[in-house]
Amino acid sequence: MTQKESKLSTGMKNKEKKEKVVEEPGGGRFTGGKKRERIVRIFNLSEDVWPFIDAIGDEKARRNEIEENINLADRDLFSMAEEFEFTFITPKKLNPLFVEYFKKLCMVREMEVLVPKRHTGKICEDIVADEKIMKKLVDMSKKYQRLSLTAYSTTPYFLSLVRKLRSKGVEVRTPEAPEEADAWTVNFFGSKSGIRQLTQINGAIRADLKMPEGVVSSGVLDSAKIAANKYIKEGGVVIKTNKGHAGMGVLIFRKGDLPKNFRECQKEIVEILNKDCYWEKFPIVVESLVTPDARIGGGFPNAEFLIKKDGEVKLLYYCGMRVTNKGVFGGVEINKNALPRRVASRITDIGYLIGEQYAFDGYRGYFDIDYIAGKRGIIYVNESNVRVTGGTHVFQAAVELAGREFMTKSYVLSNNSFDIPGKKKYTFGELLELMKPLLFSRNKKEGLVIVSSNLLAMKKLAYIIIGKNKLRALRIEEEMKKLLER
Repeated sequence: MTQKESKLSTGMKNKEKKEKVVEEPGGGRFTGGKKRERIVRIFNLSEDVWPFIDAIGDEKARRNEIEENINLADRDLFSMAEEFEFTFITPKKLNPLFVEYFKKLCMVREMEVLVPKRHTGKICEDIVADEKIMKKLVDMSKKYQRLSLTAYSTTPYFLSLVRKLRSKGVEVRTPEAPEEADAWTVNFFGSKSGIRQLTQINGAIRADLKMPEGVVSSGVLDSAKIAANKYIKEGGVVIKTNKGHAGMGVLIFRKGDLPKNFRECQKEIVEILNKDCYWEKFPIVVESLVTPDARIGGGFPNAEFLIKKDGEVKLLYYCGMRVTNKGVFGGVEINKNALPRRVASRITDIGYLIGEQYAFDGYRGYFDIDYIAGKRGIIYVNESNVRVTGGTHVFQAAVELAGREFMTKSYVLSNNSFDIPGKKKYTFGELLELMKPLLFSRNKKEGLVIVSSNLLAMKKLAYIIIGKNKLRALRIEEEMKKLLER
């Protein structure tokens, strides 16, 4: 990913140098004439889980799901926090005040926002159908030698857009995507059944590579029988659709949640699964319920990696995840001491092993491995997100704002969906004013970063907090909550 030029100690860019020299990804430079490259970012979250969304039978519920995904678009700007200039294609217009806040905070000199005239949920198709945007992208190739396209996820629709642009004579580079022939890796390894298969194969090589005991099934009736049997024997069970989204498609049943009688238990599970038609459409994973050890990264350690175009697997960070009792991801806590040293070493080693398999099979781009820290020190692989993750924007923002050594010099925490208390709905301007005493300072390298304006309409706050240590970060978070409770 392109890195910004060095900044002056005052935090201002060296503009004179910037105008004369354009830095190319990988360190190469081009002086004068046609500019080397234009980065184009596409926020295509709904495309990543389109088969899942498409299986939602209720049209209103389906549209609501697409709308919720749209509202995460402005948060994705922080995945681009290190970039100096770029084009951002989003399914929804962005709040101009939020855009200015982002640009000033991350010292972005120039950013263009494009919005297709129609949004179906498949934004790459919407781009192709939008003559003005397509013309804009083609015209860019006259100013720049090539376009560098990145996206939230490498989907068939994204690859189709790349083909379309190339057919129009545009030189397109996809630094964070596999080639089309290898794109099967995205859905396969990003599915519950795919990562389970990979883990079982490699578990024969590495004894500590394991997942919670479980099976991959199909059909509601058979899956309900397996789940009921496991629940009665073990006092708990987890049921997952092959590739869910934002907590949907994961059911966690603990002791007392279901009847103890097999037939009654099976019947209740069937009734629950029949409420959503995606359970019948996709494979279902039924696995043992693991009680997480909250002392180890909140019970849910995680490590994120980037596989470069040359196949190198690079560790970006490890962290503890903030996960609700229902298994819904909320945010991350990143610091070198966020996990015990032995756990950090184990999950990164396993991540490299899995990443090397991904790379061998042709995957390129971001991925993470979610783990569950069980009792007696057992670490289980839970799932893998083969795309930009819920922590990518946190990492990129932390690198830009706190520096590349932030894991040793700062404590970073995030929340992607904090419920704002009370009845008041804040505008972004009102929230900025309210949080003024806590906002991130580049001089102090501490403070609150608001990462979405869109979510405020849903009375939710997405944020990142950077502190000099864990105590400071948690204190800033508590002060933020107190301000919201006034």
